[in-house]
Amino acid sequence: MHTRRHALQSLVAAGATLTIGSSLPRPALAAKKDPKWEAAIEKGLKWVAKTQSSIGHWTANGTYPTAMSALAGTALISSGSTTTQGPYAKNVRKVVDYLTTAKFNKKTGLIGDPMNADNRYTYGHGFAMLFLSQVLGEEEDKDRRDELVEVLTKATDFSCKAQAATGGWGYVSAKDQPNFDEGSTTITQVQGLRGCRNAGIVVPGEAIDKAKEYIYGCKNADGGISYSSRNRGSSRPAITAAALASLYNAGDYDSKHVPEMLEYCKKNLKDLGEGPNAFGHWHYTYLYYSQVMYRQGAKDWEPFRDKLYNRIVSEQQADGTWTGNYGPIYVGSCNLIMLQLDKGFLPIYQR
Repeated sequence: MHTRRHALQSLVAAGATLTIGSSLPRPALAAKKDPKWEAAIEKGLKWVAKTQSSIGHWTANGTYPTAMSALAGTALISSGSTTTQGPYAKNVRKVVDYLTTAKFNKKTGLIGDPMNADNRYTYGHGFAMLFLSQVLGEEEDKDRRDELVEVLTKATDFSCKAQAATGGWGYVSAKDQPNFDEGSTTITQVQGLRGCRNAGIVVPGEAIDKAKEYIYGCKNADGGISYSSRNRGSSRPAITAAALASLYNAGDYDSKHVPEMLEYCKKNLKDLGEGPNAFGHWHYTYLYYSQVMYRQGAKDWEPFRDKLYNRIVSEQQADGTWTGNYGPIYVGSCNLIMLQLDKGFLPIYQR
């Protein structure tokens, strides 16, 4: 399959015009094509596409429609499909339409609906920003592209206004709950904002800088990240891995904190941990830690990848699904994103 890939030639500065450039070659990746992995990916993607609702969304057992739709959409575009090309183009278009119409509040900029199953709506908002920002550079229709720019511009503004004074985010906007922040939603917001910035959307640098300082402030002496700046406690491998991935997305490879966080993750996550628990932390952890290891280069990535991918494939059901907490869409989307990192189709995750 030939997939046309656009690259944005200029980032938007205040008052500047967003322009889409011509296709650029992708960096060469030493991707390993194991037949077992490829078969698992194909079965998983077909199941995800088949279970998309008529209005373009998915849920986690009836909850979190925005977050699950964005995650499932990300799994589909990880295959190389865009809104116009590839076997899942129709599905990708439907996700975009769902997020930019049914779930987008033009007045506030929120992608999601706090009055329904999106009760922790900053998760869905962050995942949706990330997904839509990856789609933007591939959209060939001017009207649809303009609509995406408008949605992401307003969504970015919403995120910045939702940021707590500490630099982190809570499950809801700081306007709704000003005295709460925590690490996992902060990380989701950082990745979403960074995806928008990479796509040419104006994102105030201070929002990302404040978030980075928030993450640094949650670091314990062992190099791990605690739950939040307000509710300190023991370090959490899941949040540490996610924080490290978001720092990489924000271009931070060199601060004094990053090597300590990486060492903590390598020590605590080298054996792939335990199975999924009640909070779905295993898939959350390795969705982010796989990005971290991918960025380390072949020496670290390849042995880790083989162990991770073989485990994921061994747990797939005959119908292409995976079981686990939060349901097959959450687990399957996380697994499919991990299994397709080597394809290099998500700009924010590229080396």
